[in-house]
Amino acid sequence: MILHEGDCDSCDRPHHVWNYSYKPDPRFHGEGPLYLGMELEVIVPHGYYRCVRLAYDELATLGYLKHDSSIQPSGFEIVTHPMSYRYAIEKFPWRLLDHLDELGCATDTSVGLHVHASRDGFDSPAHVYRWMKLLYRNESAVSTIARRQSHFAPFDRLARARVKDTAKGHQHALGLDRYQAINPYPRKTLELRVFASSLRVQQVQAALAFTAASIDYTRALDVAAVRAGAWEWSRFAAWVRTRPDYQPLWAEMEELACAC
Repeated sequence: MILHEGDCDSCDRPHHVWNYSYKPDPRFHGEGPLYLGMELEVIVPHGYYRCVRLAYDELATLGYLKHDSSIQPSGFEIVTHPMSYRYAIEKFPWRLLDHLDELGCATDTSVGLHVHASRDGFDSPAHVYRWMKLLYRNESAVSTIARRQSHFAPFDRLARARVKDTAKGHQHALGLDRYQAINPYPRKTLELRVFASSLRVQQVQAALAFTAASIDYTRALDVAAVRAGAWEWSRFAAWVRTRPDYQPLWAEMEELACAC
């Protein structure tokens, strides 16, 4: 149900913000099979309705806003419909982040940026396994790129031990917490929850780029490549450096001194 619009700026739930449980039918943008869906949590200390209206107008049909009581003192979550990586970089209204910043919105390590990657974007369960192993084997570097270590997205030991099972599908995730680095529970996506939220364009683009690049990188890895060190962060970083499409990620890696 849509929440009712307030008549003044102090009303904290205008009608453009949906309940947390709201899940519309997805609208796919760009060419698959890999689609990314972004959830960006934003703190709004004041001017709530003005910020909501701005985000609502800028997103248009590309996304929507949801209420999240974990965002304090108040705020909302920007949720996009599924987009190809290229479509996201070229078509998402990136100016929105700057405008929200100018209006006094903020982010910190208490709020997250989650990226859903479509399961259909992986070649096989083995590909999912290779991707998850790359991330789990490089927890320190991934946390650096993510700009936080959070109890909402830990690299859980049990989850790591069960990667071979959860790679096969969401039905194998029983007994695991969804609040972990990679949430395997969604039926059609894998949710990468590690990133700190941000209103800096490069940082948000880098999160999307990392998700897409790590999936792309692990797509063709074979046993020989793994034995030769393909799961090492330095090998992945060297690969990213040669892919212009992932420039936002490379720029962030250099800025955070984790490019080697």
